[in-house]
Amino acid sequence: MLVFLDFEASSLSKVSYPIEVGWVFEDGRGESCLIRPAPDWIEWDAAAEATHRISREQLASEGVPVGIVCERVVRLFDDNRVFASAPSWDGHWLSMLLRAAGRPRHLVRLTDTEVAFLEAAHDAPGEAADTIAVARREVERIPVAHRALADARREREIWLAVRRLCARP
Repeated sequence: MLVFLDFEASSLSKVSYPIEVGWVFEDGRGESCLIRPAPDWIEWDAAAEATHRISREQLASEGVPVGIVCERVVRLFDDNRVFASAPSWDGHWLSMLLRAAGRPRHLVRLTDTEVAFLEAAHDAPGEAADTIAVARREVERIPVAHRALADARREREIWLAVRRLCARP
C-alpha cells in the first residue's frame, strides 16, 4: 500500500529534528503525533514555530517519546511504499527519529511523491507532467498547512486527482 508521509521540524537547519510526523495510507487512514525531543535535540527556530504553530512547551507536555513514535512508524510502514514531497528533508528527519531510537537510519526508505504521481499517470492521455499539473491545480484549494497530517493528506489528494484524471471512461 502507498503511504504519504510528512514531518514538521524544529527548523530547516542541518541540526534540525522532527517534532511532528503524519501519514496517510492510500485508503485514507491516517494519523499524526507530536514527537517529544530526544535529550540532545536542542536547536530551535522561532520562525519555524511561527510557521507550524507548535511550541517546545507543547512538545514537552504532549509529545510522544521518540522510541514509541519510531516503533509505530516502523511497524506501520513495513511492506508499504512510503512517499514524501520533500524526501531529502523528510528523509533527514526520519533518519534522526530512527537513530534516536537506536534503529538503523535507513530502515524505512522514502520515495519522492512525484514517483507516485507519475505511476498513477502512466496511462494518462497526453503528457504525464501535464496531467500532474492539472491535478495540482485541482488541489490548490487545500493550502499547505505546515502540519504533518494535513500536508500528508494534501499529497494523497493530488495522487487521487491524478488517478481520477487518468481513469478510462
